[in-house]
Parts: sequence; structure tokens; C-alpha cells
Amino acid sequence: MPHLRKLAPLALLVVSLGCRLDMHVQPRYNPLARSDFFDDHRSARPLVEGTVARGELHDDTYFYTGKLGSNPGDYMPFAITKADLERGRIRFNIYCSPCHSRLGDGNGYIPSRGFSRKPPSFHIERLEKAPVGYIFNVMTEGFGIMPDYASQIPPRDRWCIVAYIRALQLSQHATVADAAGHPVPSPAPEFLTPGTGATLPRVKPPTAGPEESK
Repeated sequence: MPHLRKLAPLALLVVSLGCRLDMHVQPRYNPLARSDFFDDHRSARPLVEGTVARGELHDDTYFYTGKLGSNPGDYMPFAITKADLERGRIRFNIYCSPCHSRLGDGNGYIPSRGFSRKPPSFHIERLEKAPVGYIFNVMTEGFGIMPDYASQIPPRDRWCIVAYIRALQLSQHATVADAAGHPVPSPAPEFLTPGTGATLPRVKPPTAGPEESK
């Protein structure tokens, strides 16, 4: 009996090595290896017809193209909230403002440094009257020397940018009534510290007005 107890660990080791061998050496193909099983001798099989990757079911055509048939539509595919406008402002400042400027007037720092063609201002009559689907489609497919941004900006973010561009256009003709009593133009912010380039400026918190303090 003691002799068998001494052999038990050895037997367990042999069994475990056998299992490990079976898991490591198994029928499989290396990537793009030749196969004699299929008629075309390819081990990598084509996708089943109609296969759609997760998250890539573009069943709402207008949401992904901005077009109704072959023409641009002129409505937003979802209700725009303040958060959507803020998201559009952030994405616009990242991707669009280098050429179009943060005001959308086409005087970004890239054209100001000698780029061959200055982009048009969003505040010209043609673009103020352009359907929102047209602006979305330009971002999706590009226009002229402007490349497309479909791979950099998700569709919903592109619509948020469109909404923010409309807000920029409205700002050029806004009145005090449109601004719900806020001064037009709004006063410049006051800074506690201006920042050094390595640090961000600190904005002075707004003071409460007579009505807000009650």
C-alpha cells in the first residue's frame, strides 16, 4: 500500500501530461492555410450571405446617410437636447474648427497658414439654407478637397455637429428675445488666473443676479 501511494503522484503527472498534449495538438488550420476538404482549397471560409456584424445593422438609412432617396433630408433623426449641442460643440472644435474656425466663418488656423483653398463660411446664404442632411452627408462622404470623416466621427456625433452648426448660424442673427433676456453678445468671462499654457485658466464663477439670489 505505501508503495502504491508513492506511485500515485507519478500516475497523476502522466495523466495530466496526456491531457495537455491533447489540448495543444488538435485538428485545426493555421490562418489562410490550404485545405483539401473544400473545393476551392481555402480553409478561411467566406461569410454567409446577408451576415451583418454586431452594431453594423444600418436599417435606418436616413440616420446613416442624411438622404431621402437621392436627395438630402431636412430634419434631425432624433430630438436634440442641450447635451447633444454640447457634444456637437466639443466634436466640432476637435474635427471642424481647424479649417472652419470655432465661429464657422472659414478662418481656421489651417487656411490662415497657407492652405490652398479656404473653406466657405457656414454663415453664407447658401449654407444657411442648406438642408441638415446635406451638411451631414458632406461630413460622411467628403466634398472637394475635404476628406470624409465617417471613420473618425460616429453617425450620432455627426448629427450633433450638424445641430451645433445650426446653432452657430442662428447666433449670427440672434436677438435679445431669442436669448431669453441674456445680453447679446454675451459678456466675456472673467478669469481668476489666466493660465500659463501648461495650466488651464480658472474662470471666475458667475455672481447670482437679484432674482437668482432670492
